[in-house]
Amino acid sequence: MHLLSASCVCALLVTALLRRVSGLETVVGLYGETLEIPCNNGAIKAEDVLLTKWKYDKVDGLGDLLVKKANQNVSIISTDEYKDRVSLAANFSLMISAAQLKDQRTFTCMVVAGADIKEFPVNVEIYKTPASLEISDKAEELEIGKRTKLGTCVAQDANPAAEITWLKNNEPLVADGKGISIQASVQVDPVTKLATTSSILEYSAEKEDTDAKFTCITQHKGLASSPVSFNITYSTENIVLQVIAQDPLVEGDNVTLKCEADGNPAPTSFNFHLKGEVMKVENSDTYTITNVSRDDSGEYKCSLVDNPTMEASKEIAVKYLDINLSPSGTIIKKAGETLDLTLQIDASEDSKVSWTKDNVKLDKEPKFTKVTFSESGRYDCEVTMGLLSRKASFELVVEGAPVISKLIKQRGEDGKHKVLICEAEGSPKPAVSWSINGTSLDESPFINGKITHKITVVPTANLTVSCMVSNEFGADTKAINVSSLFEDVRVDKQDTLEDGDQTKLVVGVVVGLLVATAVIGLAYFVYMKKSKQGSWKTGEKESGSSEEEKKLEEKVEENSQKAEV
Repeated sequence: MHLLSASCVCALLVTALLRRVSGLETVVGLYGETLEIPCNNGAIKAEDVLLTKWKYDKVDGLGDLLVKKANQNVSIISTDEYKDRVSLAANFSLMISAAQLKDQRTFTCMVVAGADIKEFPVNVEIYKTPASLEISDKAEELEIGKRTKLGTCVAQDANPAAEITWLKNNEPLVADGKGISIQASVQVDPVTKLATTSSILEYSAEKEDTDAKFTCITQHKGLASSPVSFNITYSTENIVLQVIAQDPLVEGDNVTLKCEADGNPAPTSFNFHLKGEVMKVENSDTYTITNVSRDDSGEYKCSLVDNPTMEASKEIAVKYLDINLSPSGTIIKKAGETLDLTLQIDASEDSKVSWTKDNVKLDKEPKFTKVTFSESGRYDCEVTMGLLSRKASFELVVEGAPVISKLIKQRGEDGKHKVLICEAEGSPKPAVSWSINGTSLDESPFINGKITHKITVVPTANLTVSCMVSNEFGADTKAINVSSLFEDVRVDKQDTLEDGDQTKLVVGVVVGLLVATAVIGLAYFVYMKKSKQGSWKTGEKESGSSEEEKKLEEKVEENSQKAEV
């Protein structure tokens, strides 16, 4: 009976050994955390298990950990480092606390169920994320076109050893043996058995790498270092000369020349070529020319002090606009004289000319063949060239004896007075007088040799009124007939008639005139006849008295005046 049992046990051990050789289940644990190693994964029901025992592979054989019999507590039978670290879970899984790298071995769960003895070996691997990931030994600067050690990325205390990848702006860098070189090495701590991986990146920078972000990462949960940037140094490849000045740049302004180079570090000293003269400027990239003139127009250059062949140039154009108006100031001319006006323009570009007289725009340049009083005034000339402008002016004063240009009469709005208006031209300002006295004298301002004088009168009879103007050069007089207010009232009443009545009135007046003429002619005929009858003699010539004829003519004229409208 015992022999059979022994034979069965041997058979079971051989079967378990064959299973172990054919393939093991692998469990991965995390360094420092509790490791759970499953037993049989439910292949044997818990109620059928009579005994469970865990053991592990040692260098010199097998080591026992714990055992549990049915209806009994777990017994820890390990006497080595596992005695305080192992326990059994309800599902018969082996629990190992504070997992370490030395736990990477094979653990076997032996289960006795009835007459069967089965073993379930499990291979254990322990992973550890690097304690840190950082870039050290960073380069102070990178030079374009020169492969330089950028830095070392270190992943400390990992298992398995970390694999490091370098990134530039989140794009992987691949060693090409030319501009990019990556060298990795691994060191294992003899005590902890943890691996530290170092990766050295050598990089040949480009100008576009000035703001690039370099990082390194590992495959362990995507661990990444902090990004780093580098100062990229390179020689000057391009140089530009800027002109800083007012627009437009005109004589008297200041102009600043600014030399910009794209090197890094940027150049600090420049040569400024100023039309044959070279000015060296240190610790600055600008040079200012003050109070420029038209003679300063031309080509300007700047260059590097340590490389004169690296230069830039710029054309500077100083704009100018000069005008000369002749004559100018106050110009006094006699009426009828000629004024020769000359405007000379010296400009760097095409210009435009505009004229105003007493702030009123003129359509064209004024011409003075024979000056008149009305041409007196202030003339302003403006010459523009882009945003640049110049102005000149003169005051024209035309002198001469005054001349009355208009003498008119108007009836007052209330119909009770007459307004006489006398307009005259002359310079200096003429004095105005009237041949009669009046009220409400009104005189306009004396502008451009013109003056208007008004007087209010109340004529009671038909009058002839004279307006007299005079100054130091002479005088002028003009007269006007002014009817009495009675005549105006009579005419006004006639004017208020309707159109048909006016027509009848005109016909009546004409007929009345004809009748009056006939009556006067008949009376004259009778008078002459009577006169002749009293003095006729045979052979004497018929002739009336000259005095009588004169009286008769005056009578006819008086009747004619009464018949006027």
